[in-house]
Amino acid sequence: MQGRRAGLDLIRGVAIALVLLRHAWPATFGSAGIVGVVAFFALSGYLITGLLMADVERHGRVRYGRFYRHRALRLLPPMILMLAVLAVVTVVADPLGDRDGLARALLVAITYTGNLPIALGSEAIGHLWTLATEEQFYLIWPLLLSFAMRRGRVRTVVVLSAAAIAVALAVSIALNAPDFSLIYRYPASWALAMVIGAAARLWSAPIATMLPTGRAARELLGIGAVLTLGALAFLPAGKYSVWSYVLLGPIVALITGVLIHVWQDWRELPARWLRPLHALGVISYAAYLWNFPITLWVASITDAPWAPVLGIAVTIAAATISWWTVEVPARRWRRRLDERAGEIATREIAPEPAARGARGR
Repeated sequence: MQGRRAGLDLIRGVAIALVLLRHAWPATFGSAGIVGVVAFFALSGYLITGLLMADVERHGRVRYGRFYRHRALRLLPPMILMLAVLAVVTVVADPLGDRDGLARALLVAITYTGNLPIALGSEAIGHLWTLATEEQFYLIWPLLLSFAMRRGRVRTVVVLSAAAIAVALAVSIALNAPDFSLIYRYPASWALAMVIGAAARLWSAPIATMLPTGRAARELLGIGAVLTLGALAFLPAGKYSVWSYVLLGPIVALITGVLIHVWQDWRELPARWLRPLHALGVISYAAYLWNFPITLWVASITDAPWAPVLGIAVTIAAATISWWTVEVPARRWRRRLDERAGEIATREIAPEPAARGARGR
């Protein structure tokens, strides 16, 4: 698909596969959700930082209108679709018995406040704290990075950002000990992963010199990184251990940073057997949105051994429908808006003959 890199979709595929496994078999894959979500956070920090850097380098500033328009068209349509279905299911069937909290749940979801210490209204939106954390990063990081690049203080801003997150995490741990699961969805608990991803992009050139250049060596490094992430997914403690926040999160983010550098140049898949994982990566956002409520709904109907498999199958079906009916049209709309904005900018800065020429090309 135009504009997509197969290597990055593979990373998304690995991350969402781990999340699906955790929701389906939590007793077996105790930390798979953490590993998958942190990998998403690190990848997001890397990609968003790259977009912001390109804006500052080409235009001397971050084009905030364009940036937030892109984020909104990427994130909101699939989530609104999922929330609409969730509302209908809750009103009609109320499988989780939380119909009275539906209005609050929808408000928490649409305002991206699910990572705050507030009542959610419904367990079915319990996973949306990750989107809240990302959206809050999108609000703060463009301002910080733009300032840092203009003033030549990038290293200082990155270090101070990481330090501020570490202090906030330490305070959260101290206030909520010994029940560390209480801080699982708090903003500072995993935000360091996005800063690590951002650092991986900001210093991509020196990092590249530290990695092997041979194809075989890079493939082995990528395989080793994926296997390590997979092994970490079996750690039993998960959100109940302080070490998940202090060590596991940063380690997963660092491994993901290495994996990004190894796989990011793959425009095409290196092997056919990777196609299912790649396809899962393409629909990973919608799969994440749908999987948790679907898992809960299926569990409310049956506890049969095949229920987790059914939940995953329905998730993939729902995510595929969301991709083709909502996400692909939104991507097209975004391109049309960009083209229109480009034409307006051309008319504003160019003489009329040049503007006509630009529009004609």
